Amino acid sequence: MQTFTLILLLIILILMLMWILVPAVYGLPSVPTRPERIRAALRLADLKAGEAFYELGCADGRSLVIAAREFGANATGIDVGPTQCLVSWVNVIRSGVRSKVRVRLENYYRANLSGADVVFIYATSKQLARLESYLLNQLKVGARVVTIDSDFQMWKPAQADTRELIFVYSMPPQYTRII
Repeated sequence: MQTFTLILLLIILILMLMWILVPAVYGLPSVPTRPERIRAALRLADLKAGEAFYELGCADGRSLVIAAREFGANATGIDVGPTQCLVSWVNVIRSGVRSKVRVRLENYYRANLSGADVVFIYATSKQLARLESYLLNQLKVGARVVTIDSDFQMWKPAQADTRELIFVYSMPPQYTRII
């Protein structure tokens, strides 16, 4: 019994370390978003039933669950952390939206996003700058990109909630200055 407890504690410790270390290696800290803020962001993006919702860095899957259950979207979460994917998947199953959600263990800088109607990103300005040209090449005309806390320096938001720091961009984006 003592060996089993020790192994269980070791597994939990490894999972906790992976939760922190894997995203940190990629410069992607895992910071949860309040559910009310997620709902506000998805309303601002005008997410509709049946649309393809992608979250880059899905962490615990709460955005995926809200998009699928409350907005009727077909949600896909992409995360580089295996622990995050596992936790997301458990939360998706627990929430009863398994048929409307996929979770992919993948680097979102290399993921195919061409089918996305709405892309949800909670990242730093540095990460958004790195994603800018990638999103331009991947996303179809009319797709929306939603960011929280950070914005794309060169893109002009189509919608913004300055109190909650939520920015929505429509593809192709308008630019704040001529490039």
